[in-house]
Amino acid sequence: MSRSVSFRSLRLAPLAAAFVLLGACASQVTKPTPTPPTVKGLYSQLDQASQGYETALQQARADDTAASEKTLTTALDQLRDAAAQCGNTPGCDPQRFFSVFDHLLRLKDGSFIGDELPDEQDSESPSGQVAGLNGAASLPQARRSVTLLHGQKLSELIAMNGPVKAALEMWLTQWRPNLMDAYVNYQYLRHEMWPQYKKADLPEALLFGIMAKESGGKVNAVSRSGAAGPLQFMYATGLRFGLGTVNGFDTRFDPTDAARANAAYINEQLKAFNDNLELTLGAYNGGEGRMRRLVGSDTSISFYNPRIYDQLSQETRDYVPSVLAAAWLFLHPDSYNLRFPRVDGVPGTITLKRPASLSELTVCLGEAGGMQDGWFRTLRNLNPRLDPQQELAAGTVLQVPRLLEKPYAVRCVVGPWPILASDLHNAVVPVVPVRHDPPRMSRATHYRVRPGDTISSIAHRHGCTNLREIERMNRIHHFQIRVGQVIRLPACRR
Repeated sequence: MSRSVSFRSLRLAPLAAAFVLLGACASQVTKPTPTPPTVKGLYSQLDQASQGYETALQQARADDTAASEKTLTTALDQLRDAAAQCGNTPGCDPQRFFSVFDHLLRLKDGSFIGDELPDEQDSESPSGQVAGLNGAASLPQARRSVTLLHGQKLSELIAMNGPVKAALEMWLTQWRPNLMDAYVNYQYLRHEMWPQYKKADLPEALLFGIMAKESGGKVNAVSRSGAAGPLQFMYATGLRFGLGTVNGFDTRFDPTDAARANAAYINEQLKAFNDNLELTLGAYNGGEGRMRRLVGSDTSISFYNPRIYDQLSQETRDYVPSVLAAAWLFLHPDSYNLRFPRVDGVPGTITLKRPASLSELTVCLGEAGGMQDGWFRTLRNLNPRLDPQQELAAGTVLQVPRLLEKPYAVRCVVGPWPILASDLHNAVVPVVPVRHDPPRMSRATHYRVRPGDTISSIAHRHGCTNLREIERMNRIHHFQIRVGQVIRLPACRR
């Protein structure tokens, strides 16, 4: 977008102000009907918003971050007001407003750094500070880490094209509850996941975007295809990056390990695709082998080029813009009429004073801390190695948000709530025998788990549909199996 600014409206401003004052004096008795905005007037406001961009840019480079933020906010508000009237004004082009709006947002997250100085190169010092540019130095470290991907400006890598805009609308409408849940879940997991991305020099917004699309922040999520964990690794892919079964626990479900492996995978693919983020995300979802065959040696090709885009599955075509849109909203919620809830995700621990399961703790904690949906998901996410239904011995140390340490001591040690929770948890439900059709059944069998197997894939291979029955027969928790394990399979239909 051209940054030349029209000053015609600024020269006419004093004259316009004089007419406004005269009009005010003459309207003591009768208020005039507001004059509908003209295209010229709206475009004048557009020019003023552009001037606000230039001013904010200079203020940032003068290390006056507070003034820069204030100027930018004013410009965005002015732009929104004018854009709202553009749709009802004949001859007004809304796309002109969107282009400036998009540009202002990119300034807001720090992507203006170096835009005006093409001869200077950003460089990383050993301490992680960006050297050579006052604008960069004035930004908080957290802001830079959010927006930079291997020295590139993340917001410049996210093109506001049709697919991304459509994904933005989905996140703001039909997927909005999922987005909010993902944000809350992530805030409680952030202390485990974000450091892994930070070490890998990857932006936090990208981590959130992938997690929001993959699992919504549900650590124990398992897909139909067998992908598992908060970032949905297939078993074989996870093995390549250090994920596997340790003491019977599938480390794909560990938030720290999963984030580390995901960061390693993303960096591997960024290197293969010359830092092309869209192709990298396409590889993560659709398979790097397929993506590399489609791309060939031309890593500069656009993900949306028909030679690539048309050959991908609909899932992958949707996946890439959805991740980028979620990352964009993570950076700019206010600019899309979106307000993420405030979450106190500071980690803490509790030591059980009496035996209890995670389910029982959820009951006795209730809505402590204002969590209307209860704490079951958070407790599971922070303690993925534990069966939420299994009673834990007194003295067990649990990972919890720090804000739950006091409510636990007040509600879950003595009093009526732990007694009620225990009574509900130990309720006996009658078991109705499952009737089978003998003529259509095969004998129960045993199976040795191989690399890449999941309960669902084994069940499908043997014609079984009742995964819970397999879990019960083998005393398996959360469908977690290990390579070499021999499991019993029920008599399944062929």
